[in-house]
Amino acid sequence: MASFSLQGLSTPVILDGAWATELQGLGLELGGCADAWNLEHPELVQTVARSYVRAGSRIILTNTFGANREALSLYGMTSNVAEINRAGVRLSRAASNGQAHVFASMGPSRKSLVRGEVLPSSLVASFAEQACLLAEAGADALVLETFTDLDELQIALHAAKTTGLPVVACLVFLAGSVANSHITPETAARVLADAGADAIGVNCCDFIESLVDVCRRLRAVTDRPLWFKPNAGTPKVVNGQIIYPMSQEAFVEGVRQLIEAGADMIGGCCGINSEAIQRIAQTAGPRGARHGVEL
Repeated sequence: MASFSLQGLSTPVILDGAWATELQGLGLELGGCADAWNLEHPELVQTVARSYVRAGSRIILTNTFGANREALSLYGMTSNVAEINRAGVRLSRAASNGQAHVFASMGPSRKSLVRGEVLPSSLVASFAEQACLLAEAGADALVLETFTDLDELQIALHAAKTTGLPVVACLVFLAGSVANSHITPETAARVLADAGADAIGVNCCDFIESLVDVCRRLRAVTDRPLWFKPNAGTPKVVNGQIIYPMSQEAFVEGVRQLIEAGADMIGGCCGINSEAIQRIAQTAGPRGARHGVEL
């Protein structure tokens, strides 16, 4: 397996913030295909990536969260899978300018295994295709994020591992369990570690308070690096705009608690912009217990 070291960076490693939220602020319609902007508005996608690098992110993602074949089929864009993914890596790589590592984002299929909307074999092919495209385009690592189905995440993880790149496997937790299930953090950590995850992550969760407990429980059962990117609270739609209620001050305080609980890599998801990331970078000093992260 290829080894990618972040030993030169002291923990916590600062990640980036939201992508869709920022693109919506630049004109992306609610429900629109954010990934298509890699081709339609590359300069705006690069602007988002560059803003996070300037804010202090040492790892930035790519605008490829929904760029697997199954997800793109919902927009009639399956013929653009290759160019969207390649462009996503290229844009983030250019924006990083050597100041940040580029981890490529892979999201779920947006179809249900349980309801039979997609077959496991289709998921294997879809995730393997995207992972290979992102690896060939030059990503440093792969991040599987916002998965609510542990079975689907395992399929994506096995496909991503075939590239030889390090893989961060992220789940959504609600009330202390994996979303839409009763799977505990302890069980999830063991399953993902056994499946080969190089780091275990949590993202797109609304309540930082409950995530602190999740973080402690994950840290108690795994020595894998822990990746956390919570939301800025539960969103509301007001006059066609998505509003996130959590203040920057409250979010930064929540991040501090996550770091104390054992998070190694920290950033934000929905509702978190470059200003919030800059505040985290300015206030989140090295934890001291661990120095550096190696995937």
